[in-house]
Order: sequence, then structure tokens, then C-alpha cells
Amino acid sequence: MAEYKLLLPSMGEGVMEATIITWLFNEGDNVKEDDSVVEIATDKVDSDVPTPVSGKIIKILKQKDEVAKVGEAIAILEIEGEGGNTASEEVKTETPTAAPDTETLKTIEEPLQAASTVEFSGDLYLSPLVKSIALQENISESELKSIKGSGLEGRITKEDILAYVSNRGSQPAQQAAPVQEAAPKAPVSAPVSTVSVAAGDEIIPMDRMRKIIAENMVKAKHIAPHVTSFIETDVTNVVKWRNKHKDIFEKREGEKLTFMPIFVKAIVKAIQDFPMINVSISGENIIKKKNINIGMATALPDGNLIVPVIKNADQLSLSGLAKAINDLAYRARNKKLRPEDTQGATYTISNVGSFGNLMGTPIIPQPQVAILAIGAIVKKPAVLETKDGDVIAIRQLMFMSHSYDHRVVDGSLGGMMLKHVHDYLQNWDLNTEI
Repeated sequence: MAEYKLLLPSMGEGVMEATIITWLFNEGDNVKEDDSVVEIATDKVDSDVPTPVSGKIIKILKQKDEVAKVGEAIAILEIEGEGGNTASEEVKTETPTAAPDTETLKTIEEPLQAASTVEFSGDLYLSPLVKSIALQENISESELKSIKGSGLEGRITKEDILAYVSNRGSQPAQQAAPVQEAAPKAPVSAPVSTVSVAAGDEIIPMDRMRKIIAENMVKAKHIAPHVTSFIETDVTNVVKWRNKHKDIFEKREGEKLTFMPIFVKAIVKAIQDFPMINVSISGENIIKKKNINIGMATALPDGNLIVPVIKNADQLSLSGLAKAINDLAYRARNKKLRPEDTQGATYTISNVGSFGNLMGTPIIPQPQVAILAIGAIVKKPAVLETKDGDVIAIRQLMFMSHSYDHRVVDGSLGGMMLKHVHDYLQNWDLNTEI
């Protein structure tokens, strides 16, 4: 028999720790490979951790409400066989083509003990063997981040790093480590105030998610000076187009066709027109993002809010956007989102119209620099210009508000970007295919 350390696995870019919610098994229980053994919470997402091996839980190292870091042991299992593990997965022993010779590999593998004491940043999990090779070959963290891992959750395996070492001479010189996203110099939390409690008042403790939202909102307002521009848009063509296609689309795809994919498509086009909206700030540097990842503010049944992310929205068709949006919304409301589903947004949309609101001024999620709020679509009389003169007609009108970080987005840029979204929606082509 041998001991196996169950480690907290990598859960996506930027996720460095998680809180233990509850253990699904107790000490002394037997578990099978791929059984979910513990529920964890990362930022706003709850998920399960499966065990990669079968065995008996002999010790739980992290109890309920304790925080564990990625790569940290949370339990010890007793498994069949000899020898345990020091990482979340067993490293393979095959030697890749053009790998260092046996003697070189031996000198790399020997200092595992020392390598295990070296720490890289929390968003880069490495096994002790990979750490050892990185140290032996003087591979910087920025180089490690450029290696595409083939292991579980994209981790770098021994084969990956040895292949990189073999081809290193043909690689271009590495740049300095990328700057980190901007963060306040000191933690910012919601201000604490003392409130008198009268007879009959009910005291409701904040749940974990509400505490996170409170802290993030205060931090966002503390970091970014918010400015908001407004515009009213005639979306009559959009409404007509959706009414014409929604039943056909649902029969064909088995998916609902909402207004959201149309809004996202218009936002993506406007971002492509004004790419300096798709940025983040790091100190005195502006980081211009290559990918367009649209965050979609989603209300949960318990009243809390979560922002799942449509990755590479610029590469999706209307049909693809509809499917991605429906999938994320469904999984958000049923607590099935993965941690990576809420990471990496570069711009966010909030549909306040779903609550019947005409407009809103949402807070910019950090480290983004802008957010668009969509109001309710309402029938109103409007003045139309025709070749025979002005007329009054019933139109479908909607307010949009664009909040942006005035450190880097001036009124002209924020206003023009909003106007382009307006133009794309107001001039929506009724012949658009889906």
C-alpha cells in the first residue's frame, strides 16, 4: 500500500486558490477513480474536485471553509501499489525525440528535493520534476508560460519541457515577463459601518458570493473613475428580424433565439472599430487585448450576479453566439459553470432591460475599462424622416448606457464606440442570415 496526495488542481488562468465548501466523503471512506470527493468555491464559481485514483481517504488536510492554494495537498489517500506521488499526476517516463541523453536527464532529476522549495507565481502550477528541469536549464517563468502543456488542464509535462529544451536554440529570444494586471496597492474591502438594529429588524449575514461581489464593486469604483454616455436606439428592425427567425431557429437548432446574440454581434463590430476599448491598465501601461471575450452579466435565482464569458466572440456567427450564450446562461443558473467560464473577459454587457429597467449605470469589472448596459425595448411614438417629410410612427426604442474608465477612455472614444453599436443595431439588415 502507498499514500497518494490529492492536490487542488489548476482551475483556469488567474485562479490561484479555492475555499473548501464541503467534503462528499469522510476519512475512512473508499473512493473510486473520477469520484467527486469535495466541493470547492473559486471566486463566484462552485465546482467539484474528482480523484484521479481509487483508494481510501485516510486524512483530510483542508477542512470546510479553509482556503487551499492550487497544487496544495487537500487530502491523503491510501492506494494499491508501492510509492506515492508528489504531484497531482504521475509523470511519464518516455523520453521524447531529441531529448537530453541519459546522463543529462539524471542530473536534471536528482535535485527534486531542492526544486520543490522553489515557487513560481500562483497561476503557473509545475510538478517538482518540471521545476527541477526549469531550474537546471535556467528557463524563466515567462518562457514556461509560452510552453503549451499537454498534461491535465494544460499543465506542462516532462515531455513538454524536454522538447522545449531540445528546440530552445531555434526559439527567438524571450521577452521580459509580462506585466501583471493592475491591482490596488492595498486590499480594498467594503467599508464597515455601524447600524442600529431596532426591534423586529432581521439580520441576514452575507453569503460568500455577496461578500465577494461587495469587495469587487468597492475595488472597481476605487480604481476606475467612471464616466457614462447614453443613447436611444431604434431597434425596430432587430425586433422584426428576431420575430421572423426565432421559431425557425428553435426548430432547426433546438435553441432559443434571444436578443443577446444580436447585441453581442453589434458590440464586437464596434470593438473592432475601436480596439482601444478592448484594453486593460497595468501600472502606467495599457495592455491592448488580442482576443475579444465578452462578459455577460447574469442574474442568479438567489439574487446574486455572475459574469460568464463568451470566449473569442469575434470568431462566432450569430448561431454560434446564440448557442454559447444559452449554454452559459443555463449553466450559470444551475451552478454548473467551471472556474474558467468566468475568467478572461475583455468587455462586458449587462442587460438591465430584462428587469424592465429603461437604463442603468453598471460598475466596470476590473481589469476591463468599459461596460455596456442594455435597457428594455419599449414601443414609443418617434419622429421619422421620409422623402415626403417628417412623420410620427410607433417604433421599438431602447436606451443604452456606456460606462468607461476615464483614465484611458475619453468621452470621444467612449461616445463614438457607443454610437457605432447604436448604428449597427438601428440599421440591422432584415436579410441577415442565421
